[in-house]
Amino acid sequence: MRAWVLLSAVLWYLTGVGWQRNSERTEKGFIYGKPGHPVKVYVKLHHNSPVLVCMDFKRAEKETVDPTYLWVGPNEKQLSGNNRINITNTGKLTVKDFLEPLSGLYTCSFSYKTIKAETQEEKIVKQRYDFMIFVNPFAPGWKGTCNESTDCEDTTNHNILQARNRIEEFFRSQAYIFNHDLNKTLPAMHFVDHSFQIVRMDSCRPGFGKNEGLHSNCATCCVVCSPGTFSPDVDVTCQTCISVQIYGAKSCQ
Repeated sequence: MRAWVLLSAVLWYLTGVGWQRNSERTEKGFIYGKPGHPVKVYVKLHHNSPVLVCMDFKRAEKETVDPTYLWVGPNEKQLSGNNRINITNTGKLTVKDFLEPLSGLYTCSFSYKTIKAETQEEKIVKQRYDFMIFVNPFAPGWKGTCNESTDCEDTTNHNILQARNRIEEFFRSQAYIFNHDLNKTLPAMHFVDHSFQIVRMDSCRPGFGKNEGLHSNCATCCVVCSPGTFSPDVDVTCQTCISVQIYGAKSCQ
């Protein structure tokens, strides 16, 4: 009687994450603000942010007279263009090579003139738009597998699925051969039908965690720990620490 050995393969499986939730996005990929409602944006670590527009979608479809834009960053200081921050003349903001300390609240103050046709009276209208930007990182160990890939996440997922298919094909071929040739010696390790599976290993890198309450529209995302929390290891949650005042804290100090 043949002795069957159960083989179970455990591999990483990670889903892709969109950059933006709870906001209005055009076919150009611009993210517009919503008056009175902070827009949450999720940016991959070391990637550029999407284009944030200092205007709501409805306002953008109308003519605007003498508009002005003022962006303020997480440190409550006015933002200006540099090698990391790009602000256009039309109030569009992009943050390049996004890192954990860049997370937080980005606020834009937008003002424009309205003119009454009957009296030609001018009035200044002001509006504020808030964007909460968080970092979504790669999983541990991806640097070594991605080489010079432009999107490490997609490359890793593709490689994992390829590995799964090749492993599955190997054992299925082996099973077919031994089922049709009883004279062959059964190897010590072989495939049993329905025993091969992919198991998701849920973890986040230090300084990141998952929070379904705070990030309900990105509940499976590993998001940078907010001030007041930290994560020292590969756990999936950020722990409370009132002394932490930065994003991405790895210890309670």
